[in-house]
Amino acid sequence: MKSLRTLLVLAITISFFLSCKNKNKTDYKPSSIGGINTLTVVMDNDLWNGPAGDKIREHFAAPLTGMIWDEPKFSINQIPKSVFSGAIRNSRSLIFADIDTVSISHVKTNLYARPQKIGVFKGRTLDELIANIENKANDAIAGFKELEIEEAQTRFKRSVSKEKVLEEKFGVSMTVPSIYKVGKQEDNFVWMDRQIPKGHMNIIVYSMPEDSFNTDSTFVKDIIKMRDSIGEKYVPGPDMPGKVTYMITEKAFAPAVFPAEIGGKKAAEVRGIWEVKNDFMAGPFLTYIINDEANKRKLVVEGFTFAPATEKRDYMFELEAILKTLKIG
Repeated sequence: MKSLRTLLVLAITISFFLSCKNKNKTDYKPSSIGGINTLTVVMDNDLWNGPAGDKIREHFAAPLTGMIWDEPKFSINQIPKSVFSGAIRNSRSLIFADIDTVSISHVKTNLYARPQKIGVFKGRTLDELIANIENKANDAIAGFKELEIEEAQTRFKRSVSKEKVLEEKFGVSMTVPSIYKVGKQEDNFVWMDRQIPKGHMNIIVYSMPEDSFNTDSTFVKDIIKMRDSIGEKYVPGPDMPGKVTYMITEKAFAPAVFPAEIGGKKAAEVRGIWEVKNDFMAGPFLTYIINDEANKRKLVVEGFTFAPATEKRDYMFELEAILKTLKIG
């Protein structure tokens, strides 16, 4: 009897370890690959060159808000189904679109690699395929963007600044790459920047009174007034004889405002163009105005880029990824 029990326990133990081994084999996925904001579209050439391809481009290569000139949300690489194999399957952000016997539009996660998002669009007719792309494009874009933000954060977390100035001044933490250096700090203002080819990327942080921006009807006007006053006080432009120069909000176009959440707190996301008063310098900015009720203030974090004659999408994306790491307290 004892021998029988021993054999039974041994059989269960072996079965357990074999099942774990098989499970690990099943769960294994290679690491995904691809440049930041790069989207691989698996779609046969006849569809890509027709209205279905137009619909993909309409949504996924649409111009970004708040840029100097049109820059697409994603850089798109299109390939036909026949070459979708090998390492291409491990692309981090994928779209698969085709005419098939089913009607499907959904976003799948980690199908071939980790981390990975795949937008799957199928229709029984061309019109049905186009409708499915239209209906699910925004969800796919949101999934791709979240994934790309996480990837950007993973990359710059490899070398993080040890500066404590944000914690000391504002009681906040933010994961900032070590390449950014503190250039200016005042009682209620911190400016960090990094050099890039032909220019620089910048992060500024300051606070506003708790009762700022209480009127919806003047919200955008109040944001412009705030940015311009901070620019005049803290962000000077180049020295020009007989002229006062400092950063202001571009006068010709009002910034766009969206609801957001930063560090678990409600915020407003503001995208627009900055310029320098009495000069020709300009570039895109991204501002988060965070409702920090616990500290009775509005905390403002902003990223802006100066890079003349250069595409700025990926610079601004890096700044967004940094700002979204902010934690209060």
